[in-house]
Amino acid sequence: MLIPSIDLMGGRIVQLVQGEKLKLAFDDFDYWIGRFSKYTLVQLIDLDAAMRQGSNAELISQFTSKLPCQVGGGLRTAEDGKRMLDLGAKRVIYGSSLFGGDNEVDRKRHPMINLDFAQKLRDELGEEQLVFSVDTKGGQVAVRGWKESVALTPEEAVTWLEDYCAAFLYTHVDTEGTMTGFPIDVAAILRATTAKQLIVAGGIKDRAEVDALEAMGVDAVAGMAVYSGAMEA
Repeated sequence: MLIPSIDLMGGRIVQLVQGEKLKLAFDDFDYWIGRFSKYTLVQLIDLDAAMRQGSNAELISQFTSKLPCQVGGGLRTAEDGKRMLDLGAKRVIYGSSLFGGDNEVDRKRHPMINLDFAQKLRDELGEEQLVFSVDTKGGQVAVRGWKESVALTPEEAVTWLEDYCAAFLYTHVDTEGTMTGFPIDVAAILRATTAKQLIVAGGIKDRAEVDALEAMGVDAVAGMAVYSGAMEA
């Protein structure tokens, strides 16, 4: 399944290369809402919130009122997720806040993963409304807008978080926005690691790649390929 991506920054739809360099920007929101209206799921990420540089909440509401969206970017508490669900999100995406245990109890259970927080999210929001984001840069889990890393492999993170969410979103930051292709071997390893829905992103270049991933039981998020016209949406 192809899941088109809408990344928001500074009140616009943007596409970044490896989470840093601005490549494309659009503000014709109704056009893209129309283009994506045929999809059963659209991914909506607030990059400003993820980088702790503001919020695009009003824009998010505009999209979630018209498209079936899973929404992420800077969600740090269960209340943040509830606000997104109240705005019309179908599911919410948590990433950085799951990593780096903040208290003694967390560190005893796992030194790098906030399992108590994962359980709190499941208890308060419901497993079916949770997507956990496990992104990697240089083979390690990347957090805080991909500016920092945690000494964890994606397989380790997925294994520990398996019981708390409905789906995993994996972004291969090293190829994000490059349209050079997603590393299929990584998808195969992660598919063998979890029984939950697995969604991958980072470098998806064409429909054939989406079809190859789908044959493995893996869904694909595409942004740059869609907005640049390389893939029909």
